[in-house]
Amino acid sequence: MKTKTNFKSGSCIAWSTSKLSFKSVAIIALAWLSNQTPVQAQEAQVIKYAKPTWYFGVAGGANFNFYRGSTQQLNAGFKSPTAFHDGNGTGLFIAPLLEYRPADSRWGVMLQAGYDNRKGSFDQVVTACNCPADLAADLSYITVEPSVRFAPFKSNFYLYGGPRLAFNMEKSFTYQLGINPAFPDQAPTPAVTGEFNEIEKTILSMQIGAGYDIPLSSDTNKTQFVLSPFVSFQPYFGQNPRSTETWNITTIRAGVALKFGQGKNIQEATDLAKDREVQFSVNSPSNVPGERRMTEIFPLRNYIFFNDESTEIPNRYVLLTKNQVKDFKEDQLETFAPKNLSDRSKRQMTVYYNVLNILGDRMQKNPASTITLVGSSEKGPADGRIMSESIKTYLVNVFAINPTRITTKGQDKPNIPSEQPGGTLELVLLREGDRRVSIESNSADLLMEFQSGPDTPLRPVQIIASQEAPLESYVTFNNKGANEALSSWSLQITDEKGKVQSFGPYTQDEVKIPGKTILGSRPEGDYKVKMIGQTKSGKVVEKETPVHMVLWTPAKMEEGMRYSIIYEFNKSKAISLYEKYLTEVVTPKIPAGATVIIKGHTDIIGEEVYNQDLSLARANDVKNILQSSLAKAGRNDVKFDVSGYGENENNAPFENKTPEERFYNRTVIIDIIPAAK
Repeated sequence: MKTKTNFKSGSCIAWSTSKLSFKSVAIIALAWLSNQTPVQAQEAQVIKYAKPTWYFGVAGGANFNFYRGSTQQLNAGFKSPTAFHDGNGTGLFIAPLLEYRPADSRWGVMLQAGYDNRKGSFDQVVTACNCPADLAADLSYITVEPSVRFAPFKSNFYLYGGPRLAFNMEKSFTYQLGINPAFPDQAPTPAVTGEFNEIEKTILSMQIGAGYDIPLSSDTNKTQFVLSPFVSFQPYFGQNPRSTETWNITTIRAGVALKFGQGKNIQEATDLAKDREVQFSVNSPSNVPGERRMTEIFPLRNYIFFNDESTEIPNRYVLLTKNQVKDFKEDQLETFAPKNLSDRSKRQMTVYYNVLNILGDRMQKNPASTITLVGSSEKGPADGRIMSESIKTYLVNVFAINPTRITTKGQDKPNIPSEQPGGTLELVLLREGDRRVSIESNSADLLMEFQSGPDTPLRPVQIIASQEAPLESYVTFNNKGANEALSSWSLQITDEKGKVQSFGPYTQDEVKIPGKTILGSRPEGDYKVKMIGQTKSGKVVEKETPVHMVLWTPAKMEEGMRYSIIYEFNKSKAISLYEKYLTEVVTPKIPAGATVIIKGHTDIIGEEVYNQDLSLARANDVKNILQSSLAKAGRNDVKFDVSGYGENENNAPFENKTPEERFYNRTVIIDIIPAAK
C-alpha cells in the first residue's frame, strides 16, 4: 500500500521536540489514551538557538597509573640495593579544553593542555638484609593532547584519539628502607629523598578514549552548557619516563569535562531563506517471495593467492589463533568470517577465505595425510618457496601439524598459468592470479571425490542456505528532499491498540525497515505512521498517514541442490577431473522429472562480447556432459535451462576485486530443482 502527501515544511508548524507547553503535553496525552486523531499544538513564539560549533571549558579527573619494568639506579648518588618492578598509583589531571564540532558532522577536533600527574608507589621489595624497602615516585607534566573526535551514530556518544606531548615538571622520589623483622628494636633508617636523573624532558605518546555529552541547557539558551564524562587509555608506548632502565607507565584516565558554547539564533536563518519542500510517502509491499532455498556444494580451489611484493598470507584470509582452533567447524564458518565482503559474495567467500583453516582441520582429523605446497612467483623459485613456508608455518604453529607432513617448493609459474604466451590484455590482473601457492596432495581424505593428482581441488564444502527477508520486502519510508530541507527526522508508528514505536533520527531521504521489526510475530496490521522532522531553520513539521503492513514469509517451494565447477582462464571445455565429477557425482543426484538450471559466467578480463560467448559455451559444455551421462543411464526425463551471463557484474556470483573472486567467476553453476509434487 502506498500513500503520498506533498507539503511545504515552512507552512506546517508543530510543537517543538525539545520544549513543549503544558497544554501541548496534555492534549497529546489525552489523544494517545483515547486513540483519537492527534491534535497539533500551535507554534510557540520562542527564540531557539542551534547547537554551538565551538566549545570551551575545563576537564578534570584521575590518572590511574600502572608501573611496569624496573628501576634501581635512582640518580648518580643513590642506588637501591634491590631493583623495583611493578607498582601503581593515582594522580590528578586538570586541563582547559577547546573543541570544534559542526552540528551536522560526525567529526570534530579537541585540544586539552594542562597539569598531568603520574605519581605512584612501587611494590615493596626485600633487600639482602631481609629488610623491606619502599619507593614512591612523584612525576608530573604539562601535557598537550590534540585529538580527533568521532560520533559514530551522530549521537551524544563520541570516540576520540590522538597524540600526547608531555613536558616534565616534577621528578622526585622517596626511598624508605624498613627494619628487619628479626630485629624489631633496630633504629629506623631515615628516608632518602631526591630527584630521578636521566629523566626524559619531553615524552611523545598516544591516547584513545570515549565520552558522552549530557546537555545542561535547552535550545532556548544562547549559551549552552554540556557535561561530558569520559575515559581514556594511554598505553605504555613512548611512556618511559627515563632514558635509562626499563620503567614505563600505562595510564587509564577517568574524569568529566564541563564545556560551554554559544549557538546561533536559528530564527534568523528562517528570515533569510524559505524552507524547502519535501514529500513523504510509505510503501509496504504485500509480500515479496524469497529466493529458492538451495543446498550448495561449494568447490574449494587448492590455491592461496598472495599480494604483489609480499610473502605474507594476505589479511583477507581468516587466520585463527591456537585457542580458536578447538571451536573451528567446517560447517559453521560464519563464526570466522572475513571483513569487508559484499552481501553478494559474503557466504561463499567466507568459505574460501577459510581454506587454510579447513585444510588444517582436515589434516588434524586425518593424521596420515600429507601435502606439498608449491609457491609460484614472478620473482623466481626462492620467493615462491618463502610464500609456501609462510603457509607451512601457519599450519604447524596454529594447527600443530607435524612439519614432516608438509613439503615446500618454489617455481616461476604455476602448473596451469593464467598468463598465456602472446597475451596483451589486462596482464596485471592475470599476473595477480599467477602469484599463488598451490596445495598438492595424494591423500583422498583432503581431495575432491573420485579424483587424484597434483592439480586436484580440495573436497567441496556443503553450505545449507537459510532464507532471509529480501530488501524488496522491507517497508520503505520515503521523505524526498529531507536531506536538503531537514536537519533530521524521526518516525512514530502506532498500531490499532495505541502502542507506539519510535525510529530514527534519520537524515537521508529514504529509510527501509524490515517488516518483522515493526510487526514482530503479527502476520499483518494497520498502522498510523507519523513523520516528525525539524527543518534547518529550527521549525518542527509532522505528517501522519495510514498504512497496512504484511509480514514477509519465506516462499513455500521445494529445496534444490547447487553444484559449481570452475574453469581455467579462457577455457570452455571442462578439465578431465570435472568431467568425471559431473558424471560420477552430480548426475546421480538428479531426480526423475527434475529441472537443471545451468548458468555460465566469466571474470572481467577480456572483451565483453567474447566473454558472453565464452560463458554460454561453458554452460553448454556442462549440459552436454550431463545429458550424455543421463543418456548412458537410459534417462531422458530431465529438462535443461541454459544461460550465459558473460562478465555481467549484476549477475556475477562474485565481485572481481581479488584473484580469488575472479577465479570463482570463471564458473558454471548448476541448480537441480526437483519436480513439483
